[in-house]
Amino acid sequence: MRAVKKAGDRTGAPESWPVVAILPARRLAAGSRDTIARAVANEVPVALSYNGIAHVVMMLTPADYEDFAVGFSLSEGIVDGPEEVEAVEVRTGEAGMLVDLSIPRSRFEALIRRRRNLVGQSNCGVCGLEELEEAVRTLPPLDTAPQLTRGAIDRALDELPRHQPLNAETGAVHAAAFCDPSGRILAVREDIGRHNAFDKLIGALARGPFDAGEGFALLTSRCSFELVEKAVMARIPALVTVSAPTGLAIELARRARLTLVALARADSMLCFHDPHGLFGAVAE
Repeated sequence: MRAVKKAGDRTGAPESWPVVAILPARRLAAGSRDTIARAVANEVPVALSYNGIAHVVMMLTPADYEDFAVGFSLSEGIVDGPEEVEAVEVRTGEAGMLVDLSIPRSRFEALIRRRRNLVGQSNCGVCGLEELEEAVRTLPPLDTAPQLTRGAIDRALDELPRHQPLNAETGAVHAAAFCDPSGRILAVREDIGRHNAFDKLIGALARGPFDAGEGFALLTSRCSFELVEKAVMARIPALVTVSAPTGLAIELARRARLTLVALARADSMLCFHDPHGLFGAVAE
């Protein structure tokens, strides 16, 4: 993949789109009121286009644009592998960021046939689908058994806050982490949207020296069905989330043979699907 234009640092945030803004707020406490300066997370519209044709506008934390573009393309099935993203161009626009990806003609023609035109928000992953059948995709089952233990999850949960500088500053963003079988965190991406954070992580894995099949993903969010879809499309064999899953997320995990652990806390967690018997039988 050729990056036509990169921002200067890993955040990918030009000066006109800072990741964090410092804004005044009035603090109302028992018996006192005062004005403080508060760090808040920014959002910016990011327009993705393929071969020059607009596809989707998403609201993102202004960072890691190329990771997001590659991860979104993989998790949405627009390309089969990172090698099919031939180039990524990132430009600053007056109203937001513009990201154009070059993909093979066959992939582009397939994308046009899908007639998909999303307008996404930080809390929405399926806005704008033209056909109801597109909302839940048929997923290729995973054939890799994860190396996952309770101890590894505990270690990852303990380490994760130290890898969330933006959330520590603002208290407003999700994180998606990739961990090795021991629970050591290898990569983290943060974003105001849980889907975006995971897409950024998937892109980072695809662009970096990682094997998605040799670890697990840890997300600081509830587990909606789209996150299960993204994990399966990225061929990550196990997904751990700190909040609860939906019924559809569990059903898709069963169909795709994804190991799914949710409500992960230091004192307890729930395994909702364990196709390889890592934690004992789960009544289906």
